Amino acid sequence: MNFLYAFLFAGFACAIAQIILDNTKLTPGHITSIYTALGALLSFLGIYDNLIAKFGAGATTLISNFGHMLYSSALQGYNEEGFLGIFTHMLTKSSAAITGAIVFAFLIALVFKPKD
Repeated sequence: MNFLYAFLFAGFACAIAQIILDNTKLTPGHITSIYTALGALLSFLGIYDNLIAKFGAGATTLISNFGHMLYSSALQGYNEEGFLGIFTHMLTKSSAAITGAIVFAFLIALVFKPKD
């Protein structure tokens, strides 16, 4: 049942993004930014943790989870070190994913040649 909930939630979020993309002049970059900001907003309101508890990987694999991780890391930094902690801790939860993306992109770039 967990797989079904994850699939339905992620599919719904992607369907909404596709509808917005098809019916507006927004670009995929705009949609990505909106979803990231929405994830941070939902985290601020205390909703995103409930979404993760209910939908599991369906909520953690979306770009909105990046906004949630930024917000929760910054809040943790603020609670531990005050105002400066917002800036020093903001990427702590997402640093492994960012580093992995950079390393794998580099490795793929070594293997494949770009099209002209």
